[in-house]
Amino acid sequence: MTDLLMRAADGADAADRALLERLWLLFRHDMTEFTGALPNPDGTFRSEWLVSALEDEDWAAYLAFADDRPLGFAFVRALEQPMRVVNSFFIVRGARRSGYGMQFAQYVLTAHPGPWEIAFQDANAKGARFWRRLAQQVAPDAWHEEERPAARPEMPPNVWVVIP
Repeated sequence: MTDLLMRAADGADAADRALLERLWLLFRHDMTEFTGALPNPDGTFRSEWLVSALEDEDWAAYLAFADDRPLGFAFVRALEQPMRVVNSFFIVRGARRSGYGMQFAQYVLTAHPGPWEIAFQDANAKGARFWRRLAQQVAPDAWHEEERPAARPEMPPNVWVVIP
């Protein structure tokens, strides 16, 4: 396995922003399977989280690479709060089930020590398994799950993994 390289993209230069915007479209497209969201008329998706990850001081954006190839991104929010939140996490399909996602997620959590919350939809079975496995690896038997209403009432509740 090629070494996974990560770099913070907060304060990203123009090249990182363009890359994150392209990866964002892939991520949002993948999530339509679970959210039912359709693209905007111009083919884009809502991007306020992307903007916040790049511009808000209480957020951070991370990129993962294998050599010079982008593998994915992670957006973290609530950095100045007692409980940090993985807001968005994406690994391109060609790199999934390779160990890169787990390594990247552990890197992101380690970059901001303390408790974490991570939300997912149970309908996303692969994502659900991933986040539960991560929680067990970083906080064996200390983590728990909570079900909370989704922001949109037509959506099923979110499952939140809480890592102390």
